[in-house]
Amino acid sequence: MGDVAMTVPVIRALVLQNPNIKITFVSRPFYKPFFDDIPNVNFFEIDLKKRHKGFLGLVKLYLDLKKLHIDAVADLHDVIRSQIIRKLFALGGKKIVFIDKDRKGKDELTRLQNKIFKPLKSTVNRYIDTFEKLDLKVDMSYPQFPKKAILSETITSITGQKTDQNWIGIAPFAQYKSKIYPQDLMQKVIDELANKNHNKIFLFGAGAQEINILNQFSDGKKNVLVIAGKFGLKQELELISNLNVMLSMDSANGHIAAMMGIKVVTLWGSTHPYAGFLPFNQPSINSLIPDIKQFPLLPTSIYGNKIFSGYEDAMRTIKVDNVISKLQNPETL
Repeated sequence: MGDVAMTVPVIRALVLQNPNIKITFVSRPFYKPFFDDIPNVNFFEIDLKKRHKGFLGLVKLYLDLKKLHIDAVADLHDVIRSQIIRKLFALGGKKIVFIDKDRKGKDELTRLQNKIFKPLKSTVNRYIDTFEKLDLKVDMSYPQFPKKAILSETITSITGQKTDQNWIGIAPFAQYKSKIYPQDLMQKVIDELANKNHNKIFLFGAGAQEINILNQFSDGKKNVLVIAGKFGLKQELELISNLNVMLSMDSANGHIAAMMGIKVVTLWGSTHPYAGFLPFNQPSINSLIPDIKQFPLLPTSIYGNKIFSGYEDAMRTIKVDNVISKLQNPETL
């Protein structure tokens, strides 16, 4: 989801700066609301469970897309599925380009020995580079973001009306444990924020297990609301567009808030902003990382699925007071 969210500001700039082109964005149906307000974008819903499942399904996907008279293919994912599709288009005589993920550079950044600790090109810039191979220029110097949504009664019946309160979103989960701020420390963050009446905190997540933890975070606090499970993605996007700031792990919610033009504070564990996944248009100073002197082998992973023994508690070196301070005074570009 985070990868898809990072494409959104690029696609928005691409079609606004090149109004003579039309984009067909191929992805899972769940992500369609990301692109609903972008002109000249046709969202093609891939059906990986039935029609487009397996190799024969990918052939059907190619035939479905071929009917749209596509002139060129930009593979922004570069995985087996997308590689097959682009090769089929290439055999059909279409121009294809694909993202350079710099797997070598990422290996050098995360390896335990002879680590090369330097920032890599951002994923957003890699998307831009991909389109430039098609001679399509994308200038992200002055990015445009969607307008703040007018919240529906369905949303305000739970959130209340936006006043002069400081609306803070918190997404405390990630796909891998190594990227999740310890629960007891997150509880302290939420407790401290909730002590100030001008703050209203919205907790984001998904699934019964996460909702159970979020309910523990919010227990007894009138200005802390659990959003998980109450809205669909489109409504969540509308709410996020009204936040003052989002606190996220190195996970999708940070990228979603960033694509909406919302200030984002991120907490990092076994991963690191140097890998190129800093949320779009956010200053690096809003990314809080563990103590590198105490944990010099960080980052140990690009996605968080690998963690070095003895580094399980690295995120505990991110101080609660620093998190709260950033949320109260996030840096801007």
